[in-house]
Amino acid sequence: MNQPHSLYIGIMSGTSLDGIDAVLAKIGPNGEAVAMEAVSIPFQPELRKALFELQSPGPNELHRDKQAGNALALAYADAVKQLLAKSKLQASDITAIGAHGQTVRHQPQLGELAYTHQTLNPALLAEKTGITVIADFRSRDLAAGGHGAPLVPAFHAQQFSSTEDIAILNLGGIANLTLLPAKGEVSGFDCGPGNILMDAWIYEHQGNAFDENGNWASQGKLNEALLENLLADSFFSKAPPKSTGRDDFHLAWLQEKLGNKNHPLEDVQASLLHLTAHSSLEALARYAPQTQKLIVCGGGARNAALMNLLKSKGAEFFTHPLKITTSDNEGIDPQLVEGLAFAWLAWAHQQKRPANLPAVTGSKGPRILGACYPA
Repeated sequence: MNQPHSLYIGIMSGTSLDGIDAVLAKIGPNGEAVAMEAVSIPFQPELRKALFELQSPGPNELHRDKQAGNALALAYADAVKQLLAKSKLQASDITAIGAHGQTVRHQPQLGELAYTHQTLNPALLAEKTGITVIADFRSRDLAAGGHGAPLVPAFHAQQFSSTEDIAILNLGGIANLTLLPAKGEVSGFDCGPGNILMDAWIYEHQGNAFDENGNWASQGKLNEALLENLLADSFFSKAPPKSTGRDDFHLAWLQEKLGNKNHPLEDVQASLLHLTAHSSLEALARYAPQTQKLIVCGGGARNAALMNLLKSKGAEFFTHPLKITTSDNEGIDPQLVEGLAFAWLAWAHQQKRPANLPAVTGSKGPRILGACYPA
């Protein structure tokens, strides 16, 4: 069906709610993917507000969800238009778009009634772009008894496997680990908050969407008692497979943990930075203590304070030197790894290739993911 190499577009808007990443990918016959071009577009304030408000229950949710899904499809279509113009390509050059949508609910723990919902109107996206759209990647894994997340480990295994024991730490809104042993089965799981709490705290108190380079966190001091209280959440002690999202980690959760104590705002931010680093490294040491190299991707890889903290704390959790680097050194911009992954997932769907990993999601077996909306 495919030519030796085909062009796909992957579109990702993650739990950070910072905007849209659209990646043009060239994918070979065995699934090897290369990012050719990309655009990153911040959400318009009204769309970000609508998506943020859908993260918690509220009146007239069904109408608001459908309206936001339409608006997101139009924003995705604009990103595709910009990407095609930047690449000097036509819609007819693209085999398909892999579109994640925006997660507004993730409830994998409800047995046969489990669900996950990524708001998006993929039919509208196909109509506006004239390109086949593959969407709704998570539902089939849930139907097969899995968590529907994380889905990127199959792509990580395709792209990053080596003769070393390595791990990938994706620091989006949520942090997830992919464990790639030199010998043995690939595994992975969500390990806790990535940027989600730091973003929420700085937005609440300074109106900024994120803490650039961790500058504000760097002005504060770690509150050890607060960190211990945050780490006491039951999610951290759960065994994989496990997944999480805004349903678990959000501003109200943080405020409950803070109680009535008047912590300096920057100390809270510093403690949240430590929460992300500590929970990620602790999970890695617990489930893959032999790891030799940790490759960091996602927006958190651009947070200099977080990267420095990961490197300095590595010695607390590992008895041998742990090399910590970013996916830049593997040839992929950290911000583009997830977008590239969803281009790859669209390719896998069209190849009728299962793209979930039961060891990661807990599903009954491999499944072909996604639903197709032809151009």
